Amino acid sequence: MKTEEYVHYDAVGLAELLERKEVSPKELTEIALNRLEEVQPDLNLATSIRKDKALTEAEEIEVGKAPFAGVPTMLKNVSQSLPGEILSSGSKLLANYVAEVESHFVRKLREAGFVFLGHTNTPEFALKNITEPKLYGPTRNPWNPEYSPGGSSGGAAAAIASGVVPVAGASDGGGSIRIPASFSGLFGLKPTRGRMPVGPGAGRDWQGASINFMLTKTVRDAAAMMDQLQTFQPEAAFHAPVFVDHYLDSLKGGQKKPLRVAFTTESPVGTPVSDDAKNAVMKVVNWLESEGHEVDERTNGVDGIQLMKDYYIMNSGEMNMTVQGLEQALGRELTEDDIELEGWMMHVAGKSISGADFSASLASWDTAAAQMATLHETYDFYITPATADIAPKIGQLEVTGEKKEAFLRDIHKGTKDEQQQLVYDMFLPSLTYTPFGMLANLTGQPAMSLPVYLSEEGLPLGVQVIASKGEEHRLLKLASELEQTDHWIGLKGNPYFVK
Repeated sequence: MKTEEYVHYDAVGLAELLERKEVSPKELTEIALNRLEEVQPDLNLATSIRKDKALTEAEEIEVGKAPFAGVPTMLKNVSQSLPGEILSSGSKLLANYVAEVESHFVRKLREAGFVFLGHTNTPEFALKNITEPKLYGPTRNPWNPEYSPGGSSGGAAAAIASGVVPVAGASDGGGSIRIPASFSGLFGLKPTRGRMPVGPGAGRDWQGASINFMLTKTVRDAAAMMDQLQTFQPEAAFHAPVFVDHYLDSLKGGQKKPLRVAFTTESPVGTPVSDDAKNAVMKVVNWLESEGHEVDERTNGVDGIQLMKDYYIMNSGEMNMTVQGLEQALGRELTEDDIELEGWMMHVAGKSISGADFSASLASWDTAAAQMATLHETYDFYITPATADIAPKIGQLEVTGEKKEAFLRDIHKGTKDEQQQLVYDMFLPSLTYTPFGMLANLTGQPAMSLPVYLSEEGLPLGVQVIASKGEEHRLLKLASELEQTDHWIGLKGNPYFVK
């Protein structure tokens, strides 16, 4: 098989070739590794490459023993630990940290037969919607290297959008699957809270806001990954009822009834939304109406600004805990030189957060979940832009110079409320690009980004669809129907995929 052929296959397609013995696991792994070595200098998508180990493992794989035996993939350099491999979370403090245990999520992927090529780049501690860690440098967008592929799963998105692998490990704590999917022309599904493996050593990530899954180029790959990865994990803090039917089977057949769909193009935090993002939503809305579905424009009733403030309270508490753990492990007190600005600001602000503050912030998530549940009593889906604009340029959202110095100075002097406002102000330029993602993380609902729009600059833009908890199968069905139309852009136009 030639690379030009390989890049157009999805994971299901490669698994079928392997099953028919038209290609071997070692051959696929060699092609994927060669592709990775080819694009890495330009895109900087990988933090580690397991060339020799991956080839050895590919030779030992017995095709037919697992559904994806011999299919190459990559893991995200945060939470997706593989024994003997560096898992730095994009932090210079952990630059040489070698994982000793395998995460439950990675174990499920290994049991499915995947070959791990290495880890992909992510911002420090997965805190940002772009992938530009100081430790490794920025990952670049295959559509145009001057732009970001998004974050925090930016390296994973670049690996797929450049043809290295068909699917890649990702995670989503505030849009970190859907944002890079939107910016990179991919399909991005965030499952229901409690659906995916977590740990070991933790029963929840970011109090349930964050969940591991995969970025994919096709809908059927996402469905297949749901079939492989969904779990009931007794030690986990949250559980979703196991979907007893096959997600791949849910793609078959037509809609059983006309859908009722609500949509909005308004930012939940009052920030601008580009004409491109609005046009992308209307493209999906018009298609739904042409299919006979009922579509209403309306907001969801959730106080988006307050919800974001409560999200940052959680982040602040989590970062303060992370820093305390690092200080204990390193045997010294950390300084602002040890951690990038965003993490340090949240750590300092987290010192002032009381138990009551933290509990109240989580209670607001539940209020939002109840409001969305009420919305879904009437509407099957809720549609928004996935991102408010096309991707930012590399370096555009970096805080430097006097502005950075002012944040570092003021965060130590402010009251609790002033510190939280500083955190909000620091993230506001980034939030302006991606204000739509956090809602589904905090309510626990499944949500997806559909690659249906291409801007005049030749950059992709996604549309988000949110469903009730446990209804990934309905999202996948809708996405599959749209994927069969000319409205689906996907990777068409991507210079790495032009035949």
